[in-house]
Amino acid sequence: MIEAVGLTKRYGAKTAVHNLSFQVRPGTVTGFLGPNGSGKSTTMRMILGLDRPTSGHVTIGGHPFRGLPNAPRQVGALLDAKAVHGGRSARSHLLSLAQLAGIPARRVDEVLGVVGLQQVAKQRSKGFSLGMGQRLGIAAALLGDPQVLLFDEPVNGLDPEGILWVRNLMKQLAAEGRTVFVSSHLMSEMAVTAEHLIVIGRGQLLADMSVKDFISHNSADFARVRAPGTDPAQREKLTSALTEAGGQVLPEPDGALRVTGLPLPRISEVAHEADVRLWELSPHQASLEEAYMRMTQGAVDYRSTADQKAGLQPAVPPGYAPPPVIPDVPQQGWYAPPPPGQNPYAAGPPQAPVHPPLGSDAVRQPDPQAPARPAPRPPAAPPVPQAPDTPAAPTTPEDAR
Repeated sequence: MIEAVGLTKRYGAKTAVHNLSFQVRPGTVTGFLGPNGSGKSTTMRMILGLDRPTSGHVTIGGHPFRGLPNAPRQVGALLDAKAVHGGRSARSHLLSLAQLAGIPARRVDEVLGVVGLQQVAKQRSKGFSLGMGQRLGIAAALLGDPQVLLFDEPVNGLDPEGILWVRNLMKQLAAEGRTVFVSSHLMSEMAVTAEHLIVIGRGQLLADMSVKDFISHNSADFARVRAPGTDPAQREKLTSALTEAGGQVLPEPDGALRVTGLPLPRISEVAHEADVRLWELSPHQASLEEAYMRMTQGAVDYRSTADQKAGLQPAVPPGYAPPPVIPDVPQQGWYAPPPPGQNPYAAGPPQAPVHPPLGSDAVRQPDPQAPARPAPRPPAAPPVPQAPDTPAAPTTPEDAR
């Protein structure tokens, strides 16, 4: 079990973690959530003895990490998958860790088989992809068959098959009675992997509860109700009836109604009593992502701007006139028409674009009062080249001289 009591870490004037207390119990996958810069990595480093707390303490099995005898056999961790010498092969990297911890060499081949790196075991790690590096880091964490495991973003860079494998691996390790502590930003994965959550924001504890309780405490379930959309009177009649029954009704953009404060059977009874047919009556339960966003919306330090192009556009010079807007031509299908002269699949060679004369700010428009110009003559055929040893016949006395 991991236990933190009053954990605080300061870097100069910045407080990364403040008075943080929690427990990570064995037999359960515990998720560690929080926005960027909330102190998750700092907390994990203090658990592993890589950073010394300013105040407070954290223990693993009742002992600080530095006081554990042969710690690699008791604690396995993945904090940075890139912390590998690029010139070493996967097997050499794991073998060096095994020799330092007194782990037999046969264990190296076992964990390589667990993570699926047998075929590339002799390749240098600098040629590994991000997902392969993650698998190698997980293999290093499993090397000593520890009872306590910490993973920081273990599915980063993995393909869908790898993500599913990590998910099942976490659950299997927890089912064996191990302590599994996982940090991730993928809410969809945490919802199906973790059973308990520890959420922090700006270095302070925000929640320490099960996933189910976290969602119910930080979201509001509602019922989605839809009356016949062709009859606005029916929808207004249903809204009045539900409001009189004690429900709160809000309209949805697509014409449906969001009802809170009434269970689904009661909504059905109210609609039947009001003689209103229902086209839809479905419950909506908030996801872990919705609950997480609602809780941490006030603890986000790095928030993007509303306009992603704000501050990136160059200043418009004075007197600049934008080019005329060409209206879009309606097209059937899902794909927008390509720009003129850039469609490689159009019939015939692409035509060169017509540029306005130098000094003009816009494309010159034709004058409707001007007389029509004669059609241009087709270009003359190019002259046939003659052999260099055959002189051309003179055509005039001038040329004959």
